[in-house]
Amino acid sequence: MIPDHIHCLSRPRPSATNPGALEPALSLSKSLDSQAWVFPAARFSRGQHLMLALLFILLAPAVQAQKPSAHFNGQAAYDLTAQLLKVAPKRFNGSAGHLKAEEFIKQHFAAEAAKGNLETDTFTASTPAGFQTMHNYIVKYPGKKDGIIVLVSHYETNYPLRDIEFYGANDGAATSALLIEIGNVLRTHPPEGYSVWLVFDDGEEAVKAWGPSDSLYGTRHLAAKWANDGTLGKIKALLVADMIADKDLNIDYVDNSTPWLLDLLKVAAKNTGHSAYTFKYHESEEDDHLPFAQRGVPVLDVIDAHYGPWTEAAPDGYHHTAQDTLDKISAKSLQISGDLFLEMIRLVNQRP
Repeated sequence: MIPDHIHCLSRPRPSATNPGALEPALSLSKSLDSQAWVFPAARFSRGQHLMLALLFILLAPAVQAQKPSAHFNGQAAYDLTAQLLKVAPKRFNGSAGHLKAEEFIKQHFAAEAAKGNLETDTFTASTPAGFQTMHNYIVKYPGKKDGIIVLVSHYETNYPLRDIEFYGANDGAATSALLIEIGNVLRTHPPEGYSVWLVFDDGEEAVKAWGPSDSLYGTRHLAAKWANDGTLGKIKALLVADMIADKDLNIDYVDNSTPWLLDLLKVAAKNTGHSAYTFKYHESEEDDHLPFAQRGVPVLDVIDAHYGPWTEAAPDGYHHTAQDTLDKISAKSLQISGDLFLEMIRLVNQRP
């Protein structure tokens, strides 16, 4: 098809009264009903017919190239983070903010819920504070290939820090917003390859003190559930987003991720022009990828664990402190992270 802004095609020819003047030789319009090209009655020379044929040949690939592509909006993700923090600054389990955070997530996927593509995974976890009801939310975008790419982020704040001003702007809020914005992209540009599932998991944080039985409640439950119902075998890659809105962004090389996915992240960074923001640090992480890695799923933990200056008073920087606030993150870092996730989806789809 020819772009809408091309309404006419003119070729100069001398008029009968003024051989030096120019008048239109041809007008061209597109019939919206028939999708056919309509030409007014006119006499064309052989040269004009040849020119028209050449025009169509030249325009066809150019028009195809104008098909809109999927783009992540870092500023929109930042604005969503601010909105979530305003609605639910504290989101520890059992709090009013936790419920508001869940409502915030669900309201942004009303279109998917209407299609039956929003699943609420409710479960009861045994914690050091007693039994707690938790919820994972799974948003599904069906693809055209047999298989699933899963993107994961937790949304709740740290339970032991419920009595201080801990808001988790980077640790939970920003990556929840990142997934919502990726959902906005997938809604208008459905997957052409594997299906993509977005998982907002609950209970990533410890309830008392981090350990194998007091952490990762949501993903431990989901990995076991998916092992039982056969979903795990369909997952081509599971990517975790954690703390990647830091203004001073540098995504770690997490060596207990799957090696080929780490290699692919390096390619994604190069392809998107973001290599300067990756792999400054090499380390292992205890994060939401582990329950799936333990069951043989290809996993990648996309995290910047070096958040803020490390001091004797704050050995983990801003992590799990009242300093994890909106001013410590940026739309630019969210843009980089969003670009990387979309490129990772594209690259996983290219694998045989």
